[in-house]
Amino acid sequence: MIPMVDLVAQYGLLREEIEQAIATVLQSGQYILGAHVRAFEEEAAAYLGARYAIGVGSGTEALHLALVAAGVGPNDEVITTPFTFIATAEAICYTGAKPVFVDIDVRTFNLDPELIERAITPATKALLPVHLFGQATDMDRVMDICQRYQLILIEDCAQSFGAAWRGRMTGTFGGFGCFSFFPSKNLGAYGDGGLIVTDSDASAERLRALRNHGSRQYAHHEEIGFNSRLDELQAAVLRVKLNYIDQFNAARRRVAQHYNRLLQDLPLTAPYEDSTGRHVYHQYTLLSARRDAVREALHQAGIASAIYYPLPVHRQPVFAKAYADISLPVAETIARQCLSLPVYPELSEEQIERVAGKIRSVLLG
Repeated sequence: MIPMVDLVAQYGLLREEIEQAIATVLQSGQYILGAHVRAFEEEAAAYLGARYAIGVGSGTEALHLALVAAGVGPNDEVITTPFTFIATAEAICYTGAKPVFVDIDVRTFNLDPELIERAITPATKALLPVHLFGQATDMDRVMDICQRYQLILIEDCAQSFGAAWRGRMTGTFGGFGCFSFFPSKNLGAYGDGGLIVTDSDASAERLRALRNHGSRQYAHHEEIGFNSRLDELQAAVLRVKLNYIDQFNAARRRVAQHYNRLLQDLPLTAPYEDSTGRHVYHQYTLLSARRDAVREALHQAGIASAIYYPLPVHRQPVFAKAYADISLPVAETIARQCLSLPVYPELSEEQIERVAGKIRSVLLG
């Protein structure tokens, strides 16, 4: 069996360091907002090139708290992508604001900058692009739009830890960058976890209060906040893994390049990599008109694959009625053709060749 991601293999490589880090937490008796959380926040901020990093409970909560800190609320609109995990839109809805979906670029699967301006109205408060599958959005054009229309920029970096645009890390362009440490992410914890980065003193202070029941001082609560604190054990694990993130991302890129070589002559569309940025291949997602046949053949051969995403967000049952009158043809077409292949740092060349060989047998058989 070839899985989509092999978390046990990575644990095996780092076992001694991780178990030692966990032991230091257990022996300290400090399990909430302790020394490891503070150290990880400092180390992550330094790695990303941000002034502040605030650990929270999950990537979804990172988005939610960032939107709250940005002042997004009822009667506001937030422009975002329909081709993403539903958490992006959920976080907007949590604030009472309305997600406004804009179609995607057929190559990168990210927001199409050509379409963003058409969706701006007097109610538009923020722009929330997603750096999908590890490919940075065109931040030159996104930043230009935000500056011209005075929009708050909140980046969804759940899948792009270590990705860059013109040498600058994703998450550091706007007012807020939001990261997820779900176990399968490029930088993954052993449970849920998230991070918000910002360069604003005031935003960092408020986010620290929001994650901790609205409290800046013990037993004093200035606003209704949330219980969204990065766990000390997870922070200890993440500190170990952060030291290897460049190595892991480089290995993911090697996997993607090997797939590209083996699949280049087939009737499919391999992932596009914008050379202006650095793709970190959280997913290796191709397009094929025979997607379902390829997936079934892989399954029969004991090879995992996944469809990210079978339904664009505006077609999800929870949103289908409210957005029934909009058509986003690129996202809808890609949802019918996309297939993600196994990609993780420990994937061997032999495994990659087995995956590619099975795809070849379907498309050329």
